[in-house]
Amino acid sequence: MPLSQNRFTLLRGMLAVMIACASSVQAHEAHTGWSYEAFCCNGNTVIGDCQAIPTRSVTITPGGYQLLLVPGDHRLITRSHIFRLKQSDARRSQDGSYHLCLFPDENTPRCFYAPDMAF
Repeated sequence: MPLSQNRFTLLRGMLAVMIACASSVQAHEAHTGWSYEAFCCNGNTVIGDCQAIPTRSVTITPGGYQLLLVPGDHRLITRSHIFRLKQSDARRSQDGSYHLCLFPDENTPRCFYAPDMAF
């Protein structure tokens, strides 16, 4: 086989593997059974970056939320953090609990899920 044809075959194989891997990515489920959005989470319920957080760690503020997290509140948190998040950036929690997805590290909130507010 000519060298250029070998490269083409190799590239075609690599592309097929990349497509297969990308199409198999799925969001893992919250502990109550609903799925986090694929954009928000990586991993699974054991090593994933999305998890329910305690209600006591969330304060509703004008225009948003303040999260005060300490080790034990989320599996990725190793030190205290304060996150201020806009209400418009919050996603709807489907189980009445607060959930936080941290990615690529504990310093970066990727998605925050909040329950509906009662008025």
